Order: sequence, then C-alpha cells, then structure tokens
Amino acid sequence: MRTALSLLALLLLSGCMFRSGNSGGTQPVPPNAKPAVTQEGKYVPSVQLTTVGSVNPNLTFKDGESLEHNVHTVWAEERLGIRLRYLWTISGTSETYANKLRLELAKGNMPDVVTLRDANVIQELIDSGQFREVGSLFNEYASPVWKKAVAEDPSAWDAYVREGGRYAIPIMDYEYSSDPILWIRQDWLDKLHLQAPGTLEELEQVMDAFVNQDPDGNRRKDTYGLAVSFRNGPNTWMGDSSWVFGAFGAVPEQWNRSPGGELEYGSVLPSARKGISLMKSWVERGYLSPDSAWLDEEGAGNLFVSGKAGIIAGPYWMRGWPLSALSARDPQAQIQPAPIPSGPDGTVMRRGSLPVNGAILINKKMEHPEIFFTYQNYLFDYYATSTGEFANGLAEGYDWAMRDGQPTIDPSALPMGGIRVASYTLTFDGARIPSRVIKEIPEDVGPILLSQKAASHKEQFTGPLTPTMKAEGELLKKLEQKTFQTIIFEDGDIAEFDNFVAKWHAYGGAAETREVNAWDRAAPH
Repeated sequence: MRTALSLLALLLLSGCMFRSGNSGGTQPVPPNAKPAVTQEGKYVPSVQLTTVGSVNPNLTFKDGESLEHNVHTVWAEERLGIRLRYLWTISGTSETYANKLRLELAKGNMPDVVTLRDANVIQELIDSGQFREVGSLFNEYASPVWKKAVAEDPSAWDAYVREGGRYAIPIMDYEYSSDPILWIRQDWLDKLHLQAPGTLEELEQVMDAFVNQDPDGNRRKDTYGLAVSFRNGPNTWMGDSSWVFGAFGAVPEQWNRSPGGELEYGSVLPSARKGISLMKSWVERGYLSPDSAWLDEEGAGNLFVSGKAGIIAGPYWMRGWPLSALSARDPQAQIQPAPIPSGPDGTVMRRGSLPVNGAILINKKMEHPEIFFTYQNYLFDYYATSTGEFANGLAEGYDWAMRDGQPTIDPSALPMGGIRVASYTLTFDGARIPSRVIKEIPEDVGPILLSQKAASHKEQFTGPLTPTMKAEGELLKKLEQKTFQTIIFEDGDIAEFDNFVAKWHAYGGAAETREVNAWDRAAPH
C-alpha cells in the first residue's frame, strides 16, 4: 500500500510531459534567504544546482537526450524544483575526466557539487581548499535513511577526514559490489566434457583444454583460457587476478592485516612472488593473451564477450553487462558463475569491496548546500528502498515497463534493452544501501558469491594519503606495475621480483608502512 505522500508524488508526475526547459523558470535565491520549499518537498520557484560530468562509453540515451538533458534531469525539476545544470561534460575515460577536473581546479572553476570515483583525485580536491567541511551539513540535512546507510560502514568517512572535519561525503555502494567470482563458458565445458574448476590445478586443466581443444569449433587455435586485465594491475573490478595471488596467502595492491595484527602491503610479500610466477607460466603456455598486459577492464571484458576467452573473473552484476553482449551475439553461448578456485593448500582469497564508490564534494561558494541534500535524500528515501514512485525503477519506459498489467525489467520490454537511468544521477547509481545487496544479486549468483564471504579481503588502510604516499606513491606504483608486467608478460626473470621488493622498501615503501601502521594504531576499530 503506497503512502499518501507517494500517491501525491505519482499524481504530480502523471501529468508531466518530457519537455525542454522548465515550467516557471529558474530564479536566483536572494542572498541570505533560504529557497522556499512547498509542502510537497518542491522548490518554488525552481532553484539551480551546478555540477560537471563524465560521459563514459557505458552511458546510453534515447534520441534527443544527453547527460545534460534527459528523463532524470526533467524529473528533478518537475518533482523537486531543482534544475541540474552541467557547467561542462567530457567524453572518455575516468582519466580524461580526472585531468579535466585538475585543469578547472587550477582555474578555480568548480561547480556547486563535484562527484567522482577516483580516490587520488578526491584527495587533491579536498587538499585544494576549495571545498567545504560537509560532516556538519550531513548531520543537519541528511535523511535518517541516508545516515543509516553510511553508518553501515564505520570506515566510510576515514579517507576524507582533515583535522577532525569531514570534507567529502562517501558515495555508498552495495557490499561485495566488485568482489570477483568466475564467469565461465558452460557450453565450452560441456563440449569438452569438463567440470567447472574448484582448484588452481583443475583451472589449469580447463584452460589448457580451452586453448588446445578448439572449444569454439572454428578449427583454429585462437582462444584463451582466461581473460585478464593487467593495465591497471591485478587488483581490479573486471578481468581481476587478485585471487590468483590470494590463493597463496595475500591480496596484492592493498594493505592487508598480517597474522600479528600489523598492516602489510600485499604486493611485496612472498605470496605475490608465487602469484607472479604462476601467471608467467600461464602466459608461456598460451592460457592468457600476451596483450593482457595492456588491456584495461573493458578490454578484458571484450576479449571474453568476443568469444576468444572461456573464463573471466568479475563482479556478480556482470551477467547484465557486459556478458549480455555475448548472449546477444551468440545465442548458443552459455555463461555460468563459479566460485574462486582454491590454492595448493586450500586457501581462497579475493579482493574485497569496500561499500564506498567515490565521494561528493561541495563547493565553499555554494550558498545553499541544502539543495543537494533535498535531491539526494529523496533518492535514498524512495529509490534506495524501492518504495513510492521508485518501487519499480527510476523511469518507466527506460529501466522498467508494464507488461500484461505487471511491472517488468525484462530487456525485451524496454527500449535499447533497458536504459540505466541511475547512471544519469549525480552519484552514478542513484542511491544504495550496502546491506540491500542481497535483494540485488541474481538468484543463480548469490549462493556462489556469498558462499565465499570469508575469502573476501578488503583494503585495511582507509585513511587519507600519508606524506610518503603523496611524495613517492606514484613512483612506487609505476615501479610495481612495470616489474609485474615485465616478469609476467615479457622476458623478465622471477628474480627481478626480489630486486623490486628491495627498491620498494628503499624508495618509500618502508616509510609508508610506518605511516600506515601509525594511522591504524590511532584509528578507532
């Protein structure tokens, strides 16, 4: 049963046509005066909220729509009286967006609100001094639903704290949102009379068959066992290989807690040496594409969906994207989820997802920050909880439709197979409550993902960049990446790993370790 407020919202929306402009114009709010909000929670006259945005390749639009003007921006003005205005948008990768932000930051051309995922750029924006302390604003204006969602992860604010103040609001994500599981070509397994692998040894047998026994039936040796993304390292959200290293006892590219309680960097441990050695042997045997060294996450995904690799590791939501592209291209292809394989002694470890997917920063020059909270509160109160007008999705005819009198998200009932309106929101996903992930996981995936909860190992250092990270972090990262790529994909000897470890400690790693553990001892647990 919908509440009276929800019914009123539906009535207000039912008469709205998707049109350009706004009904009454956007008028500036007089200085020192708060915008007027009606009983229905709408600003009258409309108010403006400025931002900036990245138009990445995954965004899809109906004809005539764009990030600046679409069904969601129209909804925000019609329902809330908030006109979302983009000072600029830029197409390309997250790196392109980050560089544009840096350029505009140097000029002091920042909008009311900036939202982004890049952890390092978030720190740069905070340290610029152009954004205001937001912890007090959050306490005053955030809705109880939003506050409760953030409180589910006590470390969510850690990276944004400066001298007791909080300078960015964490964008919450679902638990386990990027924890990898295996996605495997079941039709290839069936053709070759194989079972899904449960151990690394069984995985090697499957990969060998996928490479040498012509699983796609084209009479060519042109397939790989595993699609891997290594351009950004082994610990990543699609084409992940953190679990290969984890099978030997530690997750690379993050700070893990040692048996003695100290924090240690996973990429310099003996387990990393074993993981590198194993992956090098896989390249030599043709199980991995040699191009994997330069493939980003989407590149690894494309290798799989193009039918050239039989296995890829990635998050539970990959069934919808990008794996659906393979099903559309080849209706005979069958893709099934499988658990992460165990190592020689039965160990299973994978990268764990922190339920934070970026941050929201509010410009010091924004006179009425409560406008943003009105917007985000509504999404938390209704979209995150799937109630009221958002019980079925954000926009009928985009991410849901009525079929035979019932709501459906079946792609066949939707234009372009479904348009993800949540991507148009200021926080990329609308609003998410971490613990509601159980309601989002597909039924065939949930038991597999959640059966390996103990294997999920999250980053243990969640604080702001330490002094050495700021000074030497980029150098250490490049040293690590180059060493791993050279050994695994080129002709580097495994002995180069030992030289890397010595250099890492000497060039700043030892200092980072001291700083990280000093933070850890001072942080509440």
